[in-house]
Amino acid sequence: MDAAVSCSGVLPQMKLSGSGLSRSDHKFPIGRSYARSNGALSCNKGLRIVPKKLVFLSSAASRDDERNEMVFGASHCEKKSPVGETLCVAVGVCTYGGTAVESHHSHAVESHHSHTVEEKVGVLLLNLGGPETLDDVQPFLFNLFADPDLIRLPRVFRFLQKPLAKLISVLRAPKSKEGYASIGGGSPLRKITDEQANALKMALESKDMPVNVYVGMRYWFPFTEEAVHQIKRDRITRLVVLPLYPQFSISTTGSSVRVLQKIFRNDPYLSSVMIFFSAHGVPLSYVKDSGDPYKDQMEECIFLIMKELKARGINNEHTLAYQSRVGPVQWLKPYTDEVLVELGQKGVKSLLAVPVSTYIETLEEIDMEYKELALESGIENWGRVPALGLTPSFITDLADAVIEALPLAAATSTPKITSAVDHDPMRWAIKMFFGSFLAFFLFFSPKMLMAFRNHLI
Repeated sequence: MDAAVSCSGVLPQMKLSGSGLSRSDHKFPIGRSYARSNGALSCNKGLRIVPKKLVFLSSAASRDDERNEMVFGASHCEKKSPVGETLCVAVGVCTYGGTAVESHHSHAVESHHSHTVEEKVGVLLLNLGGPETLDDVQPFLFNLFADPDLIRLPRVFRFLQKPLAKLISVLRAPKSKEGYASIGGGSPLRKITDEQANALKMALESKDMPVNVYVGMRYWFPFTEEAVHQIKRDRITRLVVLPLYPQFSISTTGSSVRVLQKIFRNDPYLSSVMIFFSAHGVPLSYVKDSGDPYKDQMEECIFLIMKELKARGINNEHTLAYQSRVGPVQWLKPYTDEVLVELGQKGVKSLLAVPVSTYIETLEEIDMEYKELALESGIENWGRVPALGLTPSFITDLADAVIEALPLAAATSTPKITSAVDHDPMRWAIKMFFGSFLAFFLFFSPKMLMAFRNHLI
């Protein structure tokens, strides 16, 4: 498998999946970000996740041993694993702020469609972890080999995962202890990563970006679960997740992503985001009296979307409302503004808006009016997915639709030009009479006479 992870949240630009890791059909580059990775050249993928709001960045750096300095620069990834591939792990909501435009040489434009009442930014550094003392070696090895992303047993033999890990860790521990004893009695990884976290915090604060930086290890203390617990306790609302592994692998970054998936899936605080479909309304008479299929098609579309999400392990609640009503007539219900107030009263704190409307209704009504109404109603976290725009996969689908329909299109022909002369003398006489009368009336009206007189004078 190449460097791609599925999204286990709600993100229309990406192919979604459940707890497994699979290639995403839709990639949304969000650029590169380089960071020290313990002397290794790293090229991880970009990832935006939301419980409140998380963003995975890429990490890549190389170390100049002679100068003992960090050298930032572009890392080289294979073409099949483009840097900046958008990933997602949360069972909660994933948002992609801004208009995503895919191309081989472009990056998605960042925007701020997700807002919180009081924003607290955090950074979570992901790393492997390592035994700090010789006594830690055997339990560390057990955690390592108990990881199904490292030793992948057939499903029928999964029950042997932990017994096998126990056996391997006991057998390998003596030799591994010798290795750790030769480098000082333990792994320096935690110390180095903690130092990197402090240095990163100071670097960001020097750029007027106060943050809390956390360290989450996969196989030893502090575990990723501990870091997430602290993040929740600190009430972080905007989190950047930065893997420090070298190049992406399902056994490194992928494994840490799987842990985050499990945490988010089982934690109501992180996964309690409601998906809010807001569609442009139409008068109720269109549907009742004229048989307009708009309402039925809208509901069927949303049903299919949610069915697909549930098949991928995403069980967030959702609701549909209609916006942009005008005039005294009754429009399709429920109305978006009324539903937002009701959701706030019911205690919903996080909402992801999925617009099914035109640009003015999205950019003005949803991004401004409804966001303000939602926050005033008690909703603390508001996100909005972007429109498809020029996403290449969307344009490709449109092109395929044209090609599929082309054989059914009737050939166009030049319409015959009919003579403008009316051959009915009676109708011609009537038209001339009334036309002359109207022209006479207009010409000799007081306003026309006054205008003509002023012109002569």
